[in-house]
Amino acid sequence: MKKFKAISLLLSITLMVSIGIAGCGEKGLTKITVAEVTHSVFYAPQYVALTEGFFKAEGLDVEFLNTKGADKTMTALLSDQVEIGFMGPEASVYVYNQGKEDYAINFAQLTQRDGSFLMGRERDDDFDFSTLKGKTILGGRRGGMPQMTLEYVLRKHGLEPGKDVNLRTDIQFYVMAGAFKGGEGDYVTLFEPTASLMEREGAGHIVASIGKEGGYIPYTCYSAKKSYIEKNPEIIQAFTNSIYKAMCYY
Repeated sequence: MKKFKAISLLLSITLMVSIGIAGCGEKGLTKITVAEVTHSVFYAPQYVALTEGFFKAEGLDVEFLNTKGADKTMTALLSDQVEIGFMGPEASVYVYNQGKEDYAINFAQLTQRDGSFLMGRERDDDFDFSTLKGKTILGGRRGGMPQMTLEYVLRKHGLEPGKDVNLRTDIQFYVMAGAFKGGEGDYVTLFEPTASLMEREGAGHIVASIGKEGGYIPYTCYSAKKSYIEKNPEIIQAFTNSIYKAMCYY
């Protein structure tokens, strides 16, 4: 009888431990929400990290939230709606320059070129940037990486924004394609897959790669609040490890 009770007790303890371990397998993952500036194939590695289980292998349960703009991404980060922001590095610089005590810090970089394409209304297989003189381009938010890179490319080709080219910065990033289709501007810069979809619809034609013309730059980075990084260095490292594994995946 005593032997039977001992065996029963041992089995009960084993069952409880098994259940506990199973529960920890799910509960052990640290929940992280990432606000991304936009959802694009340009950022494929982070989606690979999600679908291939690289985040979970590092103990993270990651969710991406498309905030449709760097300004909204930074707002979500600073208001603690998310733990990590994914946007152009300039956003963190602007916040720091405002003198905010708990500012955002860029801790990892994903892209090193501009991922946008210049689109016109007509097909132009022999496109030259001199064609843009006197034209209007929808270039995104003023002070954002897409707009600043475009300005650099224009100057590289001898065109001064505001003088030789009308560079509009009054249209929100996520509605630029719709605005162009609606008749605004002569040219527009768009990311994939939007650019290719516009071509399929006959609503525009890709004439140049801004990334190719702009060269290597720190284009899109991951950032977190200073306080979060200081309190959770292991989470920041685990997230970075996951992205790195995804970048080496293919």
